[in-house]
Formats: sequence, C-alpha cells, structure tokens
Amino acid sequence: MKALLFINGEPPKALPDYRDYGIIACTDGAFHYLKEMGFPLSKLDFVSGDFDSHSGADEPIYHEKFIHTPDQNKTDFDKALEILCNRGVTSVAVFGASGGEMDHFLGNLTVAFRHKNHLNIRFFDNHSEYFFVENDTLLSGVKGRMISIYPFPSAEKVTTDGLNWELSSESLSMTNSLSTRNFAVKDSVRIQYLSGNILLFIGDKYL
Repeated sequence: MKALLFINGEPPKALPDYRDYGIIACTDGAFHYLKEMGFPLSKLDFVSGDFDSHSGADEPIYHEKFIHTPDQNKTDFDKALEILCNRGVTSVAVFGASGGEMDHFLGNLTVAFRHKNHLNIRFFDNHSEYFFVENDTLLSGVKGRMISIYPFPSAEKVTTDGLNWELSSESLSMTNSLSTRNFAVKDSVRIQYLSGNILLFIGDKYL
C-alpha cells in the first residue's frame, strides 16, 4: 500500500494528487500549512507527533485523527513512519523533508536510511525528488534532468550509463569523492554499484 506523508519542512508549492494513495497522513507541524493551502483535512487518516508545533485546538473536529507520540528519542518523521509500517504501508511519498533548519533535513535523511530496507521512501520538494536506490537501478524519462549520486556514506564500484559525465567502477564517499550536479543525456539512465549506499537526487532540467 502507498502512503502520502507531509512533514514540517518547506511546504510544497503545489499539492500532490492525494487520490493516488491508500493512506494520507501528516505530522503535527505540517497540519497548519496543509490547512493554509486548502488541503481537504477530512482526507487525512491521522496526524501524529508530540504536538509541540501545533496543538490542533482550532480544528477540534479532527481530534479523533490525532495520534500523540511523545517519545523524545525519535523524531516526528520517524514515529510517523512506524505508524505507517504498522498499517501495512510499503511505499511512502514524503513532502516537507527539506527547507528550513538543515539539521532537520539531515536528520530526515538518516531516518529514511534506517527504514529503507522495509519501506520504499521517496522524497519530493520544490527542486527535486530523492531516494535511496538499489544496486542496479534504471531511471526512465530523465533526459536533460539534473542527476546527483550521493554516497551515504560510501559506495563502491559505481558505474553509470546515460549521464553526461559517466562513472566507470568508481569509489565514492562523503569525505572524498562525490558525483553531484551531473545530468542525463539519455531518456533512460542506469546506475549500478557493488556495495555501500547511494542517495539519488533527480532535479529539474539542467539546461
């Protein structure tokens, strides 16, 4: 089952089509921007968090959807993903992970990394989409788009086909060698690597 999750980063400029998802949820901090953007709050299956960002006092009719998760050892994003897992979700589209305070953004990436073996998590923001990729990944419909291959924290023997600057069995690491701000010259791009982890960013048109 696919889920749509809004968290408390930079709001999307345009709201996605919620009809494509089996479960729709948000963290407490995202509740207020969804309301301001005119999102149909009745479509939310739950609102979770410690409610330090938003009490929901102005929307009492939705209180039955609130799930209080006060554990301060986990972020609201982490706790929302756990709820979704318990409800049988296997794929999550996340909006609002980036923007604002960058420590939150980095924390969100770390949370996604911890969940990546049992959840297919794909982030969307106003500039790009990004997600952890399998060892052999084929992208379609990406010609002309910015492609950044970010090791998390390292990836060995990375090879690509379809990029302007190809990689051939390269070793990448956060502290040594990255492959960012590349772009696709083919409609289909293949990325392979032997070991490690890659966080892939697909951006807007590069040229």
